[in-house]
Order: sequence, then C-alpha cells, then structure tokens
Amino acid sequence: MTLPYQSVIDKYYPEGSTLRDIFLRHSRSVAALAVEIARRRHLPVDLQTVEEAAMLHDIGIFLTDAPGIHCHGTAPYIAHGYLGADLLRRERYSEDVARVAERHTGSGLTAGEIAAQHLPLPADRTYMPDTQLERLICYADKFYSKSGDMERKSIDRVRASMARISADTLRRFDRLHEEFSD
Repeated sequence: MTLPYQSVIDKYYPEGSTLRDIFLRHSRSVAALAVEIARRRHLPVDLQTVEEAAMLHDIGIFLTDAPGIHCHGTAPYIAHGYLGADLLRRERYSEDVARVAERHTGSGLTAGEIAAQHLPLPADRTYMPDTQLERLICYADKFYSKSGDMERKSIDRVRASMARISADTLRRFDRLHEEFSD
C-alpha cells in the first residue's frame, strides 16, 4: 500500500539516492516518536496527520546547500522550512501540514530573532509552532539529526544543542518537553 505522502517524497527524493535514505531515516524516526508521544499522552490529534506531517516536515531540504547531508540546492539550510511549506502548498497539502514544515526549526523562531540574526527568511511569516501538531513535530524532530549516527539523542544532548542557539531557544524547548514528556 502506498502511503498518501509517499508520492511527494518520491517526486523530490529519487529512489537510490543517499539524500533519500537520509531523509527517510530521519523522517521515519521523527514520525515514530511523534506518534508514540501522541498515543502515550492521549493527545487529541489524528495519528495519520501526525505521521504525514512528521514525514513531510523536512521536505524542503533538497532545495538547500547542505553538502554534509547530500543537499545540493542553492538556499541556506535555515530556509528549508518555509521552502518546504511552499512546496507542500503547491502540491495541495493541507495548511496544517505545510505549517508544520514552516514552523519546526529550532524550537521556533521569533521575528526578533530573525531580525537580530539577519536570518534569510521572509519576514511576513510566522515561524513559531502554534498548534499542538506543530509543537509535537517540532519537539520530536529535536531528538534526531540528519547526520552522524542518526540515533535518538538523549534529553541532555538535545537541551545542550538548544542552549548553544540561545537561552530563549532552550526555554521554549523546555516548555515543549514539559508538554510532551512523561
């Protein structure tokens, strides 16, 4: 059985490519964790939508220049979220799924952070996870890298990674952890 999101993955991530392998391994790990959390916490979310959003949250990475993970596009990596959201909208995915792609970076990005760091992101968008679905995928995503061993990170390792970005990023992640951990 072909899953509904598989056709868009197949369209942009060719069979047999290293990037496809990286993309699928990461996305499947994030999806499994997000579905596990949703079940365990009895979240009022549709599990198929959780899986679909998790599988597609990074769909835009192929458009970026990140050779370490076999991405040979032209955009800066930080743009993969909004580029993926635009792609999903063109492919007629639900706005709920597109927003997950747009808002999963870090523990969200505020307009102030974007301006202060001169991040190459359109200023007319929101990059903070708002809905429970957006927050859930944002949270689950932090536990899996697309490089290195790709194994699940410990909470201490995730928190250290968030702290390296900023104290505000860590505070937002800690709120996500409080919402979704046991």
